[in-house]
Amino acid sequence: MEVKDTDNVQETFEEEKGKDAERSRWYTDVVTGAELADYSPVKGCMVIRPYGYALWENLQRALDQMIKDTGHQNAYFPLFIPESFLNKEKQHVEGFAPECAIVTHGGGKKLDEPLVVRPTSETIINHMFAKWVQSWRDLPILINQWANVVRWEMRTRMFLRTTEFLWQEGHTAHATEEEAEKEARVALEMYRVLAEEWMALPVITGEKTEAERFAGAVRTYCIEAMMRDGKALQAGTSHFLGQNFAKAFDIQFQAPEGGLEHAWQTSWGVSTRLIGAIIMGHGDEKGLILPPKLAPIQVVIVPIYKKEEEKARVLERCRQIAAELKPTIRVFLDDRDTQTPGWKFNHWEQKGVPLRLNIGPRDVDSNVVEIARRDTGEKLRGVSQDGLAAELGKLLETIQKAIFERAVQFRKEHSVTIDNYDDFCAKLDEGNYFIEAHWCKSGQCEAQIKQDTKATIRVIPFDWKPQPGKCIRCGTASDTKVIFAKAY
Repeated sequence: MEVKDTDNVQETFEEEKGKDAERSRWYTDVVTGAELADYSPVKGCMVIRPYGYALWENLQRALDQMIKDTGHQNAYFPLFIPESFLNKEKQHVEGFAPECAIVTHGGGKKLDEPLVVRPTSETIINHMFAKWVQSWRDLPILINQWANVVRWEMRTRMFLRTTEFLWQEGHTAHATEEEAEKEARVALEMYRVLAEEWMALPVITGEKTEAERFAGAVRTYCIEAMMRDGKALQAGTSHFLGQNFAKAFDIQFQAPEGGLEHAWQTSWGVSTRLIGAIIMGHGDEKGLILPPKLAPIQVVIVPIYKKEEEKARVLERCRQIAAELKPTIRVFLDDRDTQTPGWKFNHWEQKGVPLRLNIGPRDVDSNVVEIARRDTGEKLRGVSQDGLAAELGKLLETIQKAIFERAVQFRKEHSVTIDNYDDFCAKLDEGNYFIEAHWCKSGQCEAQIKQDTKATIRVIPFDWKPQPGKCIRCGTASDTKVIFAKAY
C-alpha cells in the first residue's frame, strides 16, 4: 500500500518521528487500503467509502437499539446555530470558540446574525427544551440525535480527528440532580457495552479531571481504551451538566410542591472515532482485524480453480453455500475472474474479514471446505459442508471472544503501577503504557506532568477505592489513583 501525497497526509506526520510516524503511516495505509475512507478535496475532511460506512452502520445499529431500549427517542435539530446561543454559556463558548466555523453570508447577502456550524448541539437543543418544559410533568426529556458536526481542527487524521465527523449526541433534562446523575452513568454504561461486547475492546470507565472536562459540564465521564501501540484513546464521553445550561437558557419547570426550579441535564456522545479505535485496537501488519459482530462481511468465499471445466462446478457450489449462509451470516462470494485467489486472500485479509472459505474442485467432490481465520491465520481443512452455517456461527463467536481476550491481555502487559517520578518518566521514555499512580488533584501537577512526559490523566476509574499514598510528582499526600498515558 502507498500513502497518497496530499496535504492531509503531510499534516498528519509533520510532527511525528520514529515509531509514531511508522504507526501513523500504517494507520493511513490501512484506512485507504481497506477502502474505509479516502481524502476529501476539503483539507481535514474525509469521504467515508461504502465499506467504512457499512461498519459505521453496524455500530450505529447496535448503539441505537440500546439508546431506544433505555427510553430515549431520536430527533433532529438544525445544523446552523445562532452565534448568540453560544455566547449564553460562557464556559461552553470558550471551550469551542477556536473550533467553530461561522457562516456570515447566505443567499448572496450578509446575515443579520452569524450562524455557527454545529460543533455540538447543547445550545440549540436547550433553546427548544426551554419551550417544551413548563411543569415537572414534562420531565424527563430523553432525546438522541444522529448527526454530523464540524470542529475546525489544526491536525487531522481520518476517523480519529477530522473537521467534519458523524456522531450521536444524547441530550436529557430531569427534575432532580440524582436522576440526571444516574442518566449520565446509564449513557456511559451503554458505551462500555458497545466497546466491550461489540467492538471487542476492553475499556476503563471513570471520571475526567477538571482540566479534561467538557466545556460547561460539572462532571465528565469517559471510557478509555488502549490501542495496539500502548496509547490511550478516549472512545466515548458522558457529561453531567448540572443546571449550567438550564440557567443560561432558562429551562424552568413548576415543581410538584410549587415554585419554579431549573432542570438538571446531561449530554453524551460517541463518533466515527470508534472506527479508528477498531483499526488501532485490533489491526496488524496485514491490515484490519474486524470483530465479527460488526464486520460488514463476516465470511468471504473464494472459489479456486485452474481449468475452465472446473469453473462452473466450483462456482455453482460456492453460490449454493453462499445462499445457505445468507439468512444468518453476512457473506460475500468473490467470484471475480480478473484476480487470482492469492490476490483475493491478501485483499480480504487487509479488509479484516473474520473468516474466509476456500473451495476448489476437490472440496466440491469431498463435500468439504477450508476455513481461514483472520485473527490467528489458522486454517481448518476438511470441514464438512453439512451444517456449515452453524459451524461458522460458533467460530465467529469464538473469534469475537478471542480478539477481546487478546486486547485484555495486551492492556495487562502494558499496564504498570509506579510510585516514583523518575521511574514514571523513564517508563514513558521507554514506551507507551497505562500507568497507575497517585495524584494530589492539583491542576498544576497535572499540567507539569503533561509538559514533562506528554502523558495526561486519562481517567479516574470508578472501581478504585480511596487508598493512601503520595502524588507521583510533588509527593503530597493523596488518596486518589489515576491512569496516566500518552493519547491520541
